[in-house]
Amino acid sequence: MNLCVDCKKDTTFLSSKDSSTEAYMGENIFKYVLSTIEEVGTKNVVQVVTDNASNNIVAAKMLKVKMPSIFWNSCATHTINLMLEGLGKIPKFKNTLEDFTIFIYAHHTTLALMRAFTKKRDIVRPEITRFASIFLTLASLLEKEKISGGQCLQAPIGRNVNGRRMLRGKRHTTLY
Repeated sequence: MNLCVDCKKDTTFLSSKDSSTEAYMGENIFKYVLSTIEEVGTKNVVQVVTDNASNNIVAAKMLKVKMPSIFWNSCATHTINLMLEGLGKIPKFKNTLEDFTIFIYAHHTTLALMRAFTKKRDIVRPEITRFASIFLTLASLLEKEKISGGQCLQAPIGRNVNGRRMLRGKRHTTLY
């Protein structure tokens, strides 16, 4: 487990605990957070922010009883990521993104064309958290709209059946 401190100036790593030999349960999380709060000083802590996993919620409830002046909040980024993950399961989004990605990466000419317009950047961004990757892929496709423009239509791949179908789908903006 890692703990960081966030203040006006910046965010700083505070401590780390190897918890591989103990269960990752709310009580253990609570004990670690509590000991760190006591070390830093209760007057210096306003809130604790974690993801909203059930073990963190248990720890939050325990902290509220022990130190009611300290707030425990769910991470907004994690919450939004969970919402995006749910939206990414909607067939309309999922199928369209899969179709575009497969189409571009399965044909060397479309891949070369995309890389020419994107300064060799890829559509898929696996380094980003898994929750947001579906919508980052969609945003990346929209950013690279030139691919579906005249240049792609003029290329041989733009004249075959699958190429024309993908380009029509790309222009179907009500999807987005």
